[in-house]
Amino acid sequence: MQQCARTGTAATVGGGGTRRGIRAAVAAGLTVASLATVSGCAFPQPKVDFPTNFPSPSSSTGYNPYNPTPSSSYTPSYTYSPSPTEETFDPDGRSDVRGSGCDFSDSLHQFTYTVSITNPSRTTTFSYDMAVNWMKAKPADGTAYGLHQRSVVVAPGATETYTAQYSLPANNYQRFWFTCQITRAHKTKM
Repeated sequence: MQQCARTGTAATVGGGGTRRGIRAAVAAGLTVASLATVSGCAFPQPKVDFPTNFPSPSSSTGYNPYNPTPSSSYTPSYTYSPSPTEETFDPDGRSDVRGSGCDFSDSLHQFTYTVSITNPSRTTTFSYDMAVNWMKAKPADGTAYGLHQRSVVVAPGATETYTAQYSLPANNYQRFWFTCQITRAHKTKM
């Protein structure tokens, strides 16, 4: 352990001795300061006591710069958005089609049926290859009275409506029972 001691000289009393004494005192002081600095004991440092219960700063997110691990109450927030998937494609488009107004005109000898096609896709145009049959109902033996075929192009999200028709030859008819059926609605991408 180093020890520091201060030494001094007494000034002589008298006319010329006062200056010599002052010079000697200044020289002695500089010597002591130099020796103290070289030996590592310059001027004593003040002692600083830090409080033991000093609160550590933290932010509202629970992050503590003295302990970079987030507290248990901190939960990062993020939003996950899955990338859009391709629409499923079913070439059987009968679920996209609705029929109404199944009828037969005695005066025109004509079957009619109103068909509406709605394209469910938001991005793809489809062509629908349609077939409408007028079938014998009583007895339902699979006999077809008439067939109407048509191709219809439907834009994304749009609905196209048309009237299917089939004319019978002009003969004397007895009353008969019939039904209207959409037997085909094959769709292809345009």
